[in-house]
Amino acid sequence: MCRCWRTSPRPWRRRRRSAEPPSPTLLGSSLVRVGFGGEDLRFLFSDGRDQSLSLFLPHPGQDAPVVPFERGDGWWQGWRELPDDVRAVMRSYTLRALRRDPDEIDIDFVLHTPAGPASAWAARAEPGDRVVLLGPAIADNRAIRFRPPRDTDLVVLWGDETALPALSSILESLPSGQRVRAWIEARDTGTVQDLVTLTDAEITWIGAGHSPAVVRAAQLPPAARPYVWIAGESGSVKALRRHFVQECGIDRRRVTFVGYWREGLTEEQLREREGVSE
Repeated sequence: MCRCWRTSPRPWRRRRRSAEPPSPTLLGSSLVRVGFGGEDLRFLFSDGRDQSLSLFLPHPGQDAPVVPFERGDGWWQGWRELPDDVRAVMRSYTLRALRRDPDEIDIDFVLHTPAGPASAWAARAEPGDRVVLLGPAIADNRAIRFRPPRDTDLVVLWGDETALPALSSILESLPSGQRVRAWIEARDTGTVQDLVTLTDAEITWIGAGHSPAVVRAAQLPPAARPYVWIAGESGSVKALRRHFVQECGIDRRRVTFVGYWREGLTEEQLREREGVSE
């Protein structure tokens, strides 16, 4: 199991790893960073950007998440067959940072009310708590979605709070001088923070629910070959994708869009509705 501290395999070769966390570090009024360590993390590799992984969390009162890995390749079906109050809670998260010597990772959690199972777990995480994660065993893998073509002359980004870790990592990965236009939607001003980047970036923070109007009213800098990355609530993502493709005339092949969540649905319900399977 992975230690945390507060402050059926897919083609991209995921491996299960255990980790344990210490105490979280508050990054703002609604964002907390939890670091994870453990020997198994030496097998995890990533090129960063918007790298995602699967995190399995225990229910309150459990010492560790219940995932039937003893069933070998049948673990996924076995996990789905467990009772809801026994089966480990699975959520998808962005790998915010990966460090070596010692092997550690950071994951940022959005805190909200009412709290979902992952938000509640992050708020109460303590040293020695145990989780299980599935992450990439190769650095360049298909769970990295941010892939601007080489000829990109403008990077356009939009994300809500759930996409802030990925958007922040993307900004850190881009080269000096790259032109960037970014919007970030936040529920309150306590989430607003200075983001680290070497790029020539214009970043606008938007109040929750105002993204479509603000983005539509904005003028994109002149560019011959822009690339767009949008991630967050599915309804907003779809609306903004239509705006960039239909109203701005950007080639749909140069638009990456990822629905991290959907208003009114849990991740389990969203996965079932969209037919997502492991």
